[in-house]
Amino acid sequence: MPGTNSGGGSPTSGSMKTPPRRSRKEILRSPFRESLKRLRKRRSRSAPPILRTPLIEHHFRVDSERKIVLPGVPKHEDDWARDSHDFFNLVVLIPILALNVMNWNFDKMMNLKKKQTIADAWTGDWFELFFFVTLAYLLFDLAWVVLIPKCVKSPITIIQHHVVTSLYILIPYYRPELRWCMGVCMSVEINTWFLIARRVFNKQGFPPWIIDLSFVSIRIKLISVFFYITWISIRCILYPMMLVYLVDRWWKKYLKAGSFFNIELIAPVMQSAFCVLNFKWTYDLIMSKIRYYKRKAGQRKEYEISKGL
Repeated sequence: MPGTNSGGGSPTSGSMKTPPRRSRKEILRSPFRESLKRLRKRRSRSAPPILRTPLIEHHFRVDSERKIVLPGVPKHEDDWARDSHDFFNLVVLIPILALNVMNWNFDKMMNLKKKQTIADAWTGDWFELFFFVTLAYLLFDLAWVVLIPKCVKSPITIIQHHVVTSLYILIPYYRPELRWCMGVCMSVEINTWFLIARRVFNKQGFPPWIIDLSFVSIRIKLISVFFYITWISIRCILYPMMLVYLVDRWWKKYLKAGSFFNIELIAPVMQSAFCVLNFKWTYDLIMSKIRYYKRKAGQRKEYEISKGL
């Protein structure tokens, strides 16, 4: 008969199980939320490793499982996108650094009087050109990374850095009394130049401290020496000193105006962000080095690199 159970049993027999009751939370759960979670999981798994590589692994040989930095620098195969971008930066950063130097009176800087500060050594004679060349470089390099993201290992980090820096340098442009601060902060590009040169001139990844003495060896050693000197002196010392000055300037404005949120707050907030990043990278590097040298000598042999020269 129509409507009868084809199995011959009644609808209330054991073959028909009552579905389990769902909780109120499950009933109200949005299907769109579940779809979004699944989409996020797929995107996180499919995201290219190039966007998730820790910064320290860009410039140092790293045993990612043991979280230790190894002797030497990463080996780099020929890559047109990366090599052309590196060459561009090595060339363009030189005039930017030169223009920065041209805005300082180094005779006065080396002979500051009792009540003078480094700000008194700033002449600003070439500031306009210095500013616009720097801004043009940041915007051009930003467009390059956006269009060809594989030219760097962390395009998102570079994009964020260039956007923030482009906005940051607008402060001294509209506040002439802070233009010397731009000169101080842009000195970090010296370290950036050595950071890139360290990779470009040592693609084989030789440890700079143990390779044989030769012209190539000396060049690699000098680049590494100046890289570490500028990293410590600029990123770890000069940048925090600038933060102290900017915070003091904001505090005086606060006491005078009585407003916690004033225009002077922008500079110390941005400067503190750069300081936090610099200290994080420095901490990661130091701790990974410590972990490496704590290992027994026999265990470190597996990481040794042929001198090759």
